[in-house]
Amino acid sequence: MSSLLSPFSVREGPCDRRLGPSAARHQRAAAPGPASPAAHHSSAAAKRRLAAAAVGGRKVTHPGKAILAGGIAGGIEICITFPTEYVKTQLQLDERANPPRYRGIGDCVKLTVQDHGLRGLYRGLSSLLFGSIPKSAVRFGTFEILSNPMRDATGRLDNTRSLLCGLGAGIAEAILIVCPMETLKVKLIHDQCSLRPRYRGFFHGVSEIIREQGLRGTYQGLTPTLLKQGSNQAIRFYVMNSLRNWYKGDDPRKEMHPIVTAMFGATAGAASVFGNTPLDVVKTRMQGLDAYRYKNTMDCAFQILKHEGLQAFYKGTVPRLGRVCLDVAIVFVIYEEVVKLLNNVWETQ
Repeated sequence: MSSLLSPFSVREGPCDRRLGPSAARHQRAAAPGPASPAAHHSSAAAKRRLAAAAVGGRKVTHPGKAILAGGIAGGIEICITFPTEYVKTQLQLDERANPPRYRGIGDCVKLTVQDHGLRGLYRGLSSLLFGSIPKSAVRFGTFEILSNPMRDATGRLDNTRSLLCGLGAGIAEAILIVCPMETLKVKLIHDQCSLRPRYRGFFHGVSEIIREQGLRGTYQGLTPTLLKQGSNQAIRFYVMNSLRNWYKGDDPRKEMHPIVTAMFGATAGAASVFGNTPLDVVKTRMQGLDAYRYKNTMDCAFQILKHEGLQAFYKGTVPRLGRVCLDVAIVFVIYEEVVKLLNNVWETQ
């Protein structure tokens, strides 16, 4: 009884006495005491690693990896899908105000192959290839820079924030890459369709355009390009992130098979097509060789509506739908796989 009434400290409770002196010493040694600086640093590092765990069980993607993986994905994708982009641009430039040259997608492909062979479907590829690699690099790099601080402790990004980050990524790629490269692409394709083409190739075309119109000549249609790319990437990243969060549920480390990624990417691409094809039509007209006909973006949209009707805003939707769905699916799959590969050979914090 006297032993039970004797005072004891928090570090030396009654249980210590029942265990015996040696066991009590062992228990006190194992009991947590004030954290040492090393232990505190280890705990902080563990928290940082947890915060860096991104959706899918990987670390938050370092912007450098995102830029490299995005550039690789963009280059491969455009080589696969360019013929559909060529047909889409041709149909959009085939204005109703003039006698239409093409009766549809098949007729456009048929006449192009007849006149120029299969290589004709790849006219203008160089301008888009030189633009697609940095465009995709800027897009994914900007998205990761914006989204990394917004993720929760498990690396999960909520849907609203993914929309905002996608919007920022689209605006960045529009200003830095898309507007000048798309302007050059449209001008080169339009020139090749004329009876007497002026440009002998990509570099000759670029030099002539800059010599005659200055750098401003490569930034025609900036406003519709900003609207198109901003809405494009906002829709795509929002849909992709929403589907990813739905698929993973409460387990953010759940792996996504490339086929699942491709299906989600195609869905995101289709959503963006139906969401902003009218902006794409206006952008293409503003960047063509006949852009001088329009005072500004609103005037271009008004003239299209007045002379060609509402349906003109959806010209080229079918070929664009096929290209964009394939485009977004390929890009997201390649991007994710390249990031996984880089994570194995490139260690980042």
